[in-house]
Amino acid sequence: MPRPPTTQQFVLDELRRAILSRELAPNQPIRQDSMAHTLGVSRVPLREALKTLEAEGQVVYRPHRGYTVAELSLADLLEVYRLRELLETEAATLAPARAGEEDAARVREELHAVAGAAAHDDLVEMISSNRRFHFALLEPAGMPWLMRMVRTLWDTTDAYRAVYYNSPENRDRVLAEHESIARAFEARDGAELARLLRQHREHAVTALRATLDPPAND
Repeated sequence: MPRPPTTQQFVLDELRRAILSRELAPNQPIRQDSMAHTLGVSRVPLREALKTLEAEGQVVYRPHRGYTVAELSLADLLEVYRLRELLETEAATLAPARAGEEDAARVREELHAVAGAAAHDDLVEMISSNRRFHFALLEPAGMPWLMRMVRTLWDTTDAYRAVYYNSPENRDRVLAEHESIARAFEARDGAELARLLRQHREHAVTALRATLDPPAND
C-alpha cells in the first residue's frame, strides 16, 4: 500500500489505525520518542498529527504529562450522534433523488466491501469501508459544507465504532441494516433512507450505551 502524500498524513493514518485496533487503548499515554521511532519519522509530523487528533477529541493533552488516548464517553457519543442526526437527515433526504447510476454503483460496491471485511474479521477495514459506504449515500446531496461537518463528527467517533463492531451480533445487524439502506437509496426514496439511517444510528447508540454505561451491581 503506498504511503499517503505527506509524512504527517501517514503518521495521522497510523495513529488512527492504532487507536481503532486498540494497539493504543483509552487512557494509554502516547510516548512520542518511541512512537516516532516505530513509525520511522521525526517528532515534528508526529506532534502535528497529535494536534489534529486532539482537535477531533481522540487524544487528550495534559501539560507536563503529554498526550494520552481519550477515554470513551457516553455523553460525547450522544452529543455527536445527535448532531449527526440533524445533518445527515438533511443530506439523506435529498441525496437519492440527486444521485446517478455511478453513485448507486458506488453504494453497492462499498456495501460489498463492508461485508467482505466483516467476513475476514478485519475490524479496521470494516470501519474504513463502512465510512465510505455512508459517505457514498450522503455525498450525492451536493452539500459540501454540510459534509465537511459530518466528516469531523465521524472522525471523533471511530473508536466507538471499534467497540461496536467487536461484537459478532452487532456486525451481523450492521450488514442486514446496510442492505435495507442500500435498497432505499437505489429506490430513490429519501424519506425511507433517512428513517433507516436514524434507526441504524439508534441501534449503535443503544449497544454502546450498555458498554459505556453498564448498570451498577446491586
